[in-house]
Amino acid sequence: MQLLKNLFQRQPSGPPRVNLKTRFELISQMGMGTMSKVWKANDRQLQQFVALKMIDRDALEKMNARFPGLSRPEEGAVGMSLDHPCIVKTHEYGLSTQNEPFIVMEYIDGFGLQQLVELQNETLERYRMTWIIKMGEALHYFHEQGWIHRDFCPKNILTTANGQIKLIDFGLAVPNTAPFQAPGNRTGTADYMAPELVRRQKTDQRIDVYSYAVTCFQMFSNQLPYVRGKTLDQIVKNLNRPPKDIREAAPGIPESVAKVIMKGLEKHPDDRWQSVQEMTNAFRALVRKKPKKG
Repeated sequence: MQLLKNLFQRQPSGPPRVNLKTRFELISQMGMGTMSKVWKANDRQLQQFVALKMIDRDALEKMNARFPGLSRPEEGAVGMSLDHPCIVKTHEYGLSTQNEPFIVMEYIDGFGLQQLVELQNETLERYRMTWIIKMGEALHYFHEQGWIHRDFCPKNILTTANGQIKLIDFGLAVPNTAPFQAPGNRTGTADYMAPELVRRQKTDQRIDVYSYAVTCFQMFSNQLPYVRGKTLDQIVKNLNRPPKDIREAAPGIPESVAKVIMKGLEKHPDDRWQSVQEMTNAFRALVRKKPKKG
């Protein structure tokens, strides 16, 4: 009798698959990475514009294979765990009827920080320190939730018309736990990788502190602290050289700001700011001391 009960008992099937073609009207492509494409879409169910991220399953499996024996949380699950004004809101995630992983996020009408860094325009000059502090607050919150971002850089930050910023893309994020801190894995964007990550040494949240410092360096100078790491040979050379001094890359930068950024670029993690909160607080203290015009 028990055997019959087991045979006919309904087994949990998980969330229903979503037909992306019927639910979403794709309007324009917003971005494309090595593992995904992001579209501005009209979500007929939510009746609003959203950012629809469609993830390449094969690329995702290759990425997860870099963490043998570990169950890396899905990007959508990471996003759903977050609730911060400077982090993009994730509405939903799952699998399509075509077995394709997807994520539904809030649509941000604005510009990527990378574009503004390259332009070095009045908007960047006006909001630069505000954004630097807000980025730090977002990353600190991210760390408080128990994650390491592993890909913090201007291409993963959006800016809005009213001067807000949004941290996006948690495709490389991992838990801040010993198994995921273990030496060996190297993932991220080369020019923002901390030396210990490049060397395949033990990592922790301080790799994000380094990436945050590189991003700040760019926001003031439109330059990187090192020659762009297009090859492994160049990346290794960068490991054996001191970073470019931001005072030379951005003449006129306040000495106090330069010191905060350069400390974040220290090669050994013990010599860096020990947390993103510590570095952000240093920036915040400088803004408070700045004399008001007029």
